Amino acid sequence: MRPVSSTYVISGIAGLYVAQSVIGGVTWSALPAIMRLNGVPLDRIGLVSLIALPWVLKFLWAGAIERYRLPPVGRNRSRTVVAAGGIVSAAGLLVAGFLDPAVALPLLACLTVVAFAAATVDIACDGFAVETLARKQHGWGNAAQVGGAYLGSAIGGGLFLYLSGLYGWGPASWATAGLLLLLGSPFLFGAARDLPEEVRSHVPSLGTALSRPELRRGLLVSAVFVLAQKSALGMIGPLLVDQGLDAGRLGLLNGLGSFFVGLGAAVFGGICVRLFGVRSVLTVALLLQAGCLALFSSAASTAFVPLAITMTAAAASTSGIMAFGFVALYAQFMRWSDPRQAGVDFTLFQCMDALVSLTGGVAAGQIAERFGYGPLFTVTSFLAFAAVPLLLLATRRS
Repeated sequence: MRPVSSTYVISGIAGLYVAQSVIGGVTWSALPAIMRLNGVPLDRIGLVSLIALPWVLKFLWAGAIERYRLPPVGRNRSRTVVAAGGIVSAAGLLVAGFLDPAVALPLLACLTVVAFAAATVDIACDGFAVETLARKQHGWGNAAQVGGAYLGSAIGGGLFLYLSGLYGWGPASWATAGLLLLLGSPFLFGAARDLPEEVRSHVPSLGTALSRPELRRGLLVSAVFVLAQKSALGMIGPLLVDQGLDAGRLGLLNGLGSFFVGLGAAVFGGICVRLFGVRSVLTVALLLQAGCLALFSSAASTAFVPLAITMTAAAASTSGIMAFGFVALYAQFMRWSDPRQAGVDFTLFQCMDALVSLTGGVAAGQIAERFGYGPLFTVTSFLAFAAVPLLLLATRRS
């Protein structure tokens, strides 16, 4: 591949990571709260997790996308994949703006199409970053990924919710569609423009990935960690709404938490990984999350926890602790990925993350609707504590 300015590459992939996280923030942070404000029952809100289905299944077409993107002879087609996915994502949000958030199923179907396009773009973006950046630049690429994720979450989960409270669901969705096209421009017209003809010998293979013990161990670690960290996150927003928090304040909480708390915790997590190792950071993250979940259980079951304390714990749980722990988890995934087909390997790890998030989110909605928030957060707090020895065992040295 021709030398490409690292500034172009990092700015290009950062824009794509922000765009993907904007979609995620709208879907998993803003939408549950908006649906609750429109009177949607908790079990229906739990179905929002089904929008993660394309992220669960994208390993099925990751190899095909990589083979199309990197033909045996010819130009790198990352630009084509990203452009097509970006157009579909923006169009999907335009359509979603005309749908009623109180009617769950049509909106969930529309946003699932958006998620499919975004998941496909992610395959191309990750592969392009790994193959284009020099090894010494990988740290900057990872910083773009983490920073982009939390900036996107602040926009999608915070600013979107705030604008929705001021102007309504439709205008907020349409503005976000335009933003997605803007965020993709640095990649399309900078990093991925005018790539040269190349000859390639390696063919990415899902079978090769699954045959590696490091990858199988990584899938187990992903399942355990994500179940403990993410399964109850979709119910935190509805809990705050039911305790009297309006959309505007919840949007500011999500936005400020995602950007300042999340970004700071991600940087701190990276430092701690270098100083203390991945296993130590993962363990601390699980214990901290268990404590926050126990506090949510108390807040839901008693009147002794002030709303301000619950809001602070929500920002810490959904932004700070998540960022701190997932920096370490993704650092381990990079170590377990084969550099020759990092797109396929990393996709498998992300699919396990999404699968557990999906099933855990659906189950959380059902438990909360039938038994209440208290039992839900009690169970998930126990899961976070119980995950510590399992994770230490799975990440032990051979």
